[in-house]
Amino acid sequence: MKKLTSLLAIILSLLTLVVGCGNQNTDSKNTDSGNVSIGIIQYMDHVALDAAREGFIAALKDNGYVEGENLSIDYQNAQGDQSNLSTISDRFVSNKVDLVLAIATPAAQSISGKTTEIPILATAVTDYEAAKLVDSNEAPGGNVTGTTDMNPIKEQIELLVKLVPDVKTIGLLYTSSEDNSIVQANIAKEVIESLGLSHVEVTVTNSNDVQQATQSIVEQCDAIYIPTDNTFASAMPVVHGVTAESKTPVICGESGMVNNGGLATLGINYYDLGYQTGLMAVKVLKGEAEPATMPIESANKFDFAINGTVAEEIGIEIPDDLKEYVFEAE
Repeated sequence: MKKLTSLLAIILSLLTLVVGCGNQNTDSKNTDSGNVSIGIIQYMDHVALDAAREGFIAALKDNGYVEGENLSIDYQNAQGDQSNLSTISDRFVSNKVDLVLAIATPAAQSISGKTTEIPILATAVTDYEAAKLVDSNEAPGGNVTGTTDMNPIKEQIELLVKLVPDVKTIGLLYTSSEDNSIVQANIAKEVIESLGLSHVEVTVTNSNDVQQATQSIVEQCDAIYIPTDNTFASAMPVVHGVTAESKTPVICGESGMVNNGGLATLGINYYDLGYQTGLMAVKVLKGEAEPATMPIESANKFDFAINGTVAEEIGIEIPDDLKEYVFEAE
């Protein structure tokens, strides 16, 4: 009996040693990896949002966070679908990523509704307060901060008037469900009225409405203004198909939209905006700042972009002082 008891004691000791070693190895692996994990949730594909993502990653790399070395990135694109946004957000929370980059307002709203713990840096968001993402732009107060893509809307409307001096009625096209678009459209209306001009508007709910909405508005206006709107940004070739035929000038919120069929803009460089957001993320990752106390940052500069191919196509003459900004679409 004593021999059996001794044998059982030896077996238990060996099992304890094996289990202990297994736990030790697991902890060592987690501690020594040194990896930072970042989840990127992007609302949909289009030039501006893609550029913002690329700029963000470049800023991280320039500051020592290199994917495949000490950085892992889980990039997910919702393709404009709200249910996808929710699924992606749940994924990031479940995986306990160290930080999330949210690209565009719907993406930021989705992930912020899922966690108050994970730091969220957002970009391509026009008005954080209107989107209920922060307490205020100066003092966010929670786990969300980032950069705004609010455009120089007054200057954009003035550019429209300069390119189309005989304009009397300006049409506004935007998505009724995008908070950022609504904010910009309301500002545009005030600017248009202050210039003694009139405006009409047609809104869409998704990309399937774009062609019909554009066909409707060209019959009611002399020129069109489209703010930085995700649905229209992805559907600019459709808009161009209609406005090229009606010879209606379109001033857009950003250069990617101009490149895809708009006439002109004075807008944000989204790569630079993403880079600026990346620099904010670096501060969070290094423990130098927290989103709650980091004010929302604005773009540092705006760029002219004029589509020379479209100008020729619809018969718009470019003033001499703007000709240096003309490019020929591919």
